[in-house]
Amino acid sequence: MALGQVDTQEYVNAHPRAAARDAVAHLPRRRENVVRSASELIGSTPLLELIRTGTGTRLLLKLEQFNPTGSAKVRMAREMVLQAERSGELRPGGHIVEPTSGNTGTGLALMALERGYTFTAVVDGHAAVDKLRAMKAMGAQLVSVDSGTGGGPSTVERRRIAAEIAARTGAYRPDQHNNPHNNAGYRELAHELLADIDTDVDYLIGAVGTGGSLCGTVEELRRLGSRVHALGVEPMGSIIFGGAAGGYWQTGAGSPAGFPVGGNVKYDAIDEDCRVGDIDAFATARVVARRTGILVGGTGGAAIHVALRRLVHVPAGSTVIVLVCDAGEKYLDTVYDDDWLRERGLLDRAAQQRIIRLCRAYDESVRLAAYSVRTGA
Repeated sequence: MALGQVDTQEYVNAHPRAAARDAVAHLPRRRENVVRSASELIGSTPLLELIRTGTGTRLLLKLEQFNPTGSAKVRMAREMVLQAERSGELRPGGHIVEPTSGNTGTGLALMALERGYTFTAVVDGHAAVDKLRAMKAMGAQLVSVDSGTGGGPSTVERRRIAAEIAARTGAYRPDQHNNPHNNAGYRELAHELLADIDTDVDYLIGAVGTGGSLCGTVEELRRLGSRVHALGVEPMGSIIFGGAAGGYWQTGAGSPAGFPVGGNVKYDAIDEDCRVGDIDAFATARVVARRTGILVGGTGGAAIHVALRRLVHVPAGSTVIVLVCDAGEKYLDTVYDDDWLRERGLLDRAAQQRIIRLCRAYDESVRLAAYSVRTGA
């Protein structure tokens, strides 16, 4: 036996590659799990349980940041581009132009490079710098619009410039706020939710910008028989649900004063509307990062904030899901930067502590419920 062991080791030392091939050849064979384009990786994003309460209610996060480009919006970018090809609006070698705060832009940039199009993104200084860098890295052309002195999004001006470029060049403009294939891009997301849990989605909470992610998912869930209750969340200062107009720093959600709310906001699909200020949105995102090690964007923080405050009011055993549409790594210079927040009056340690105490209260309710079961109290 000793001689055989020595001979085997000598063979491995003398022929390492052959030995490795021999070892692999004896492994069980299965179908390869390899894709040929990044867009094939869209979807099948995970659900993470953030909170469970003593009543058996749980708060789950649909982590859309695990899509290529780190955002849910790549789903609708793919659907809009594919439909434009089917309808003939996009032809080989065509040009796409769209105003964007970043996530739709990175999705369109991905689809453009994969399918041979030129893409022009009309942006402003309100967009996260890393989103702009990502679009440029994928070959997008950026046209920048002055966001003014207020720091808010220049949605109206971006839209005007994009329309001018489309008229002058003949480029295809998806118009994400009104393109029905935006909402259609989220049908698959609804199927994923029902496939990944063994019950219905009782509450679905999501930030509302174009309306596509929340409304598209809700409409498909209900078509599949779900009795989901939908809560739409917008920044304080947005006018989607009729609130007073004002400035806000959350990107990718809401509509500023003077911007017509697009047709993809399906008000009849949303049961409740909620508004969250920047301080609470960003504080919640930072608490989630410390609790889970996962960074979420500011609008995800706003939606989670609504969910945390709602958990105590929902029936026992409810399943509450938040659509976290964006990765927080894009906001290391903003949401997760103390100096940036402090300069804008948005760094509020007390707000973070309130959220931490709320999470701890839910954790304690689980321990108390388990103790009650053990003792018969």
